[in-house]
Amino acid sequence: MLINKVSDQIKRSKYISRDLSWLRFNYRVLDQARDTNKSFFDRLKFLAITSSNLDEFFMIRVGSLYNYLDYGKERTDYSGLRELPFRKKLLDYAHRFVNDQYLTFNSEIKPLCEKHGFDILKISELTEIEQKKVDSYFKNTIYPLLTPMVFDNYHGFPLLMNQLLTFGVVTRTTEEQKAQDRVTFVQIPQNLARFYELNRKDKIIFVPIEEIVRWKIKKLFRNVEIVSVNLFRITRNGDFTLEESDDLEADFVQEIKSKLKTRKKGRVVRLEIERNPSQFMLKVLKERWTIDNANIFTISNLIDLRSLWQIINHRQFKDKGFKQPSSVAPLSLPSDGVDLFEYLKEHDVLLHHPYNSMEPVVELLERAAEDPSVLGIKQTIYRLADQSRVTAALLKAAENGKHVSVLFEVKARFDEERNLREGERLEKAGCFVIYGISKYKTHTKMMMIIRKEGEKVTRYVHIGSGNYNEQTARLYTDVSLLTTDEVYAHDVSEFFNVITGHSRPNDYRYLMTSPKDMRHDLIELIRHEAKNAKKGLKSGIVIKINSLEDKEIIDEMYKASKAGVPIKLIVRGICCLRPGREDLSENITVKSIVGEYLEHARLYYFHNNGDPKLYGGSADCMVRSFDRRIEALFLIANEELKREAINVLYYNLLDNQNSYIMREDGTYIKKRTLANEEIVDVHKIFYNKNYVEAPVAELV
Repeated sequence: MLINKVSDQIKRSKYISRDLSWLRFNYRVLDQARDTNKSFFDRLKFLAITSSNLDEFFMIRVGSLYNYLDYGKERTDYSGLRELPFRKKLLDYAHRFVNDQYLTFNSEIKPLCEKHGFDILKISELTEIEQKKVDSYFKNTIYPLLTPMVFDNYHGFPLLMNQLLTFGVVTRTTEEQKAQDRVTFVQIPQNLARFYELNRKDKIIFVPIEEIVRWKIKKLFRNVEIVSVNLFRITRNGDFTLEESDDLEADFVQEIKSKLKTRKKGRVVRLEIERNPSQFMLKVLKERWTIDNANIFTISNLIDLRSLWQIINHRQFKDKGFKQPSSVAPLSLPSDGVDLFEYLKEHDVLLHHPYNSMEPVVELLERAAEDPSVLGIKQTIYRLADQSRVTAALLKAAENGKHVSVLFEVKARFDEERNLREGERLEKAGCFVIYGISKYKTHTKMMMIIRKEGEKVTRYVHIGSGNYNEQTARLYTDVSLLTTDEVYAHDVSEFFNVITGHSRPNDYRYLMTSPKDMRHDLIELIRHEAKNAKKGLKSGIVIKINSLEDKEIIDEMYKASKAGVPIKLIVRGICCLRPGREDLSENITVKSIVGEYLEHARLYYFHNNGDPKLYGGSADCMVRSFDRRIEALFLIANEELKREAINVLYYNLLDNQNSYIMREDGTYIKKRTLANEEIVDVHKIFYNKNYVEAPVAELV
């Protein structure tokens, strides 16, 4: 009866639950692992990604839910459910996902390993010679790093680290008059490879490190009876919210550093454990961490499928996966050898990554660092590559006496420590570094190079949807703009003054920013399309984003749909809007594109009765984007570049190889090609510069 009530409540709501929508997104990623048209190692890769995604989901989203549960705060999900019934629904769905995830691994992936040159084996499946090699590895490398941590009347419960494999060993001493079980924890060292590798003729054997420790566990427990050995892994709450403070003198960087430490001690929100665990140990863990069966996930094989990356990236297999084509020159940039400082004085350039390389941006920055005519560089940084050329260029610029201002966002989730470290390097080199803006997260991506050219100063601007990360720029689809247009330059200068100083700018001409105006401006654009539709004028909206969650934007889209505006949404991940509901959203369609590249570009198209307005930038339609982040969308004013961006949307809408269609109930179905339908793969078509341009009218 209760189940039916919960289901009815979810169906009645005009919004889809954000968290349930996210889990459905991870199902679409899992679908890539099931796709037999992909190479085996690509399927392995997507399976590993589902595991990484799920870890973050539990740390952040489930962690956030427990912030409400543990502190008695009220919360109503978009589905209309309160905290406890929603927790049950969410964790039930998560259990279903994990079951399907391991069904895929056990029945579709694992049986194919040997055919592809490797296998994952237990100790009993090794030869005697191989076992001797493993034994030597245990004695010389693993054993010295193992630390048993007993929990009993004389020893407190140890701090078990987040997401590390741990053995819970239940032991019993025989000399005691009254036998008493106790549990000892042994954590697998995090700085050792997950698999020990052996070469066997024409294949590689990967032996999980936990199986080696299990094999030799008696070395740690001499003269006691081992009752059971249980492998598990915990996930702790990683969601923390920085306190808002009016104390402008507070050391913001130290606050971040102290918050990072809490991740190691956050409440446990998930326990992954192998089959048939000790009930004695399980009772201890449940009581200690205040969890129940809903938080406990029984794993039927390899715990933590992220470990598959060691196999995927192995030197023998790294070329067996997806072969990325060579990038092509941007349509608005005729050749790679052009002098960008000269070219950009007369032309704007739109970059569409990864089809267009990020090299023009990085090379422009590297040249600026060495160019004696460059006076200064200003840049926002959210995520960086390892051995970042961006950081190297900024350091070189500072060494060469240029003014360098950098905003490092130290609240970039899971990159906080790296950004702090890189920021401190720049500070030591003489750069002016800001570590975020108090309660706001700076998510916008922009750069400005100030160059003296004769009697005048030219400002070279780059602004886009992607990070200044050379590695992910090859894997994420993004759009960005290079320009010296004075309107962009003025707006971006004003924007930097806002985020590095104390300024309240006048209205921007080409920028739309948050937290001040973005939601209001987007709503006005949606309302304008609704007014045109009511007047019988041509109207339409096409938006491509990562996530759609903001209720105010969703409600305006519902109103526009009722007014007759055709709305086409391309939303990769979370979508809280219900498409196609009678008398609410009949004119709205939603599709998700999940494939070889991570769809990261944001584009907002408004038909405007035949004179389209088109924005690109860093912001999704989320409450955090509008209220808790510093974001920017930029108007694509140049007509040629606008045409290029329209083509991006056009082919995203046409794609029938990577697309999933969202239904009114929040579920998704894979788009299939009809018998005589032309194949359109959006992750391939932009490598061909001769693709057919989109008729504007056909967008909507």
